Amino acid sequence: MSDTLNTVEADHAMRNWTYRSAGKIPIGSDLHKRMFCEMLLTTHNPYKPAVIDWPKLDPAALKRVTSLPIWDIAVQTEGRASIRVATYAASIGDPQLREALRMNGGEEARHKVVLSKLVEAYGIELALEPPYPAPADALRAWMLTGYSECIDSFFAFGLFEAARQSGYFPEALVETFEPVIQEEARHILFFANWVAWYRHSLPWYRKPWFFAKTASVWFSLIRDRVSLARGFDKSGAAQDANFPANVGDSVAGNVSVRALIELCLTENDRRMGGYDARLLRPVTVPKLARFALRFIKP
Repeated sequence: MSDTLNTVEADHAMRNWTYRSAGKIPIGSDLHKRMFCEMLLTTHNPYKPAVIDWPKLDPAALKRVTSLPIWDIAVQTEGRASIRVATYAASIGDPQLREALRMNGGEEARHKVVLSKLVEAYGIELALEPPYPAPADALRAWMLTGYSECIDSFFAFGLFEAARQSGYFPEALVETFEPVIQEEARHILFFANWVAWYRHSLPWYRKPWFFAKTASVWFSLIRDRVSLARGFDKSGAAQDANFPANVGDSVAGNVSVRALIELCLTENDRRMGGYDARLLRPVTVPKLARFALRFIKP
């Protein structure tokens, strides 16, 4: 594989993967764990942020990119995600799962570097970054990051495509940033399978505890997004708010809500389509999106 974002072979390998073992794979089994770990490890794209050739933008495009109110939050979100995933990885005894989690955390850290290089290339000023301390509850922090990415990536897929179709983002910038978006698809695919495997692997008496922890995580994520939508966090230090909440009106202002949700669903299916069909897909947000469509007129 090449060390650049634009290598065709690396890009194809990142998006298309089938497990070497044929037949049914029981959810929660060791074989299931090996499958989703190998998916993440073998589809890694080894691009280096330092060598990305950011395209030169015309004045109008540069203004659109630099005026988006997302860059502080995006950088800080990736900073928190990397330390959360790395902290959980350090707590894992299983060598293969620990290696996959370290890969996930390393890619989150690389996303932060990519964003930092982008804002540097286009002269975007960022607020002073806060510290990123290791979380006390490593499992909950990992779940916060995973479920947060499941929510945000679903909408980011659609918004990114809307920005491409509308020309809001120049094609050259879309192509440069595209692999970062696809990496998020790999991350939420890995996380969805980890959740199922972890839940199935627990003894019956610990399952209610895991259900309660999961409910607590969802409550925190919904509360944070409601707070951000109401404008409570003006500092750029929102806990887990990513691209969609802050850029939707700017990028997709002329797209109807229904059309945007449909685009998110289409893009979600497309980005997941190249991976082994036996891997579980994130389902909660797509199901809620399809449910919402019932109440939105064409």
